Amino acid sequence: MAGNSFGVLFRVTTFGESHGPAVGCIVDGCPAGLSLGEEAIDRELRRRRPGGGGPQSARREEDKAELLSGVFEGKTLGTPIAIMARNQDQRSDDYEELRDIYRPGHADWTWEAKYGIRDHRGGGRSSGRETLGRVAGGAVAKTLLAGFGIRIQGWTAAAAGVAAPLPGEAGFDLDAAEQNPLRMPHREIAEQALAKVEALRAQGDSAGGIVACSVHGLPPGLGEPVFGKLDALLAAAMLSIGAAKGVEFGAGFAAAAAAGSQQNDRTLRWSAGSGGDALPLPPGTPALRYETNRAGGMLGGIATGMPLAFRVAFKPTPSIAQSQQCADRRGLVREFAVPGRHDGCVCPRAVPVVEAMTALVLADLLLLHRSSRITSPEGYPFRI
Repeated sequence: MAGNSFGVLFRVTTFGESHGPAVGCIVDGCPAGLSLGEEAIDRELRRRRPGGGGPQSARREEDKAELLSGVFEGKTLGTPIAIMARNQDQRSDDYEELRDIYRPGHADWTWEAKYGIRDHRGGGRSSGRETLGRVAGGAVAKTLLAGFGIRIQGWTAAAAGVAAPLPGEAGFDLDAAEQNPLRMPHREIAEQALAKVEALRAQGDSAGGIVACSVHGLPPGLGEPVFGKLDALLAAAMLSIGAAKGVEFGAGFAAAAAAGSQQNDRTLRWSAGSGGDALPLPPGTPALRYETNRAGGMLGGIATGMPLAFRVAFKPTPSIAQSQQCADRRGLVREFAVPGRHDGCVCPRAVPVVEAMTALVLADLLLLHRSSRITSPEGYPFRI
């Protein structure tokens, strides 16, 4: 099957099914000499793994990374990096009845219509468990980006219709996001949202929400127009995540109701010099700053040097315990409640996935940017 790889130069291929022996990824194109160990990968996998309480699935997986290749004595070799985590807490019998049923809101029918066969155990490769490989690959990309001072931070902006404060508003606290089960940047509001999620869960239902993400330290110039725009690639990356239904950058859909004078980001000041270690500007090129960031850190598909800011909408988990009507293989409609262990709201576990996909886009564009100019007589450097 196609569609398992992401990226051009920094390229990640994920593998594995929800109830197979293991899941993981292969990272190809990572430069040699990067310090990398299993702990950096495990740290990200712990944030994504199930069994952490709150709205998460009760499935318990250790999700311990095994680095199979591409690293020697703590340094990347420039060769493919293979990362695997073994599945340990599958309960495939929970899904036996799904062999002949097409669940509402799932990819059961579309998958079978395409391939003529599907793994009915937990959704197989269409399961959210596939995202482990993304997060593992994203951990490698994050390590690369950190060397250039690029920092990615995601959080749950809303869950079950309860919204957290926006950045800059009173009460917004990113430190709180990693200290509550919903990963919301406000402890009291997180408790309110969690109560609503749990109330829905008690009724056999689930909740949707919004994950926000910001990137700091990104210098201007990143992005490959016309078809490789930074926002276009980020949108494709986000919408490749299961349950993601929409993406907005900066002011997003609110820009449609604004006048141009209200939407434009005014250039505030400029100074000559470098735009950052990752993408040094030619001598004498102005390094602009903006008074506002309604564009979300991108203009013309190229990074402005302001923080990237975007939001991703996630639908409610389609696996719910309520009885629903669904069709079976014989064409009969029947009442059916989805068995198994499922997230009451995907957002807290989607946060590290959103961060990982962001890191993969940026790492790839960082390497691609090296081809955008020939070294000039003035000494314009390419540095990675």
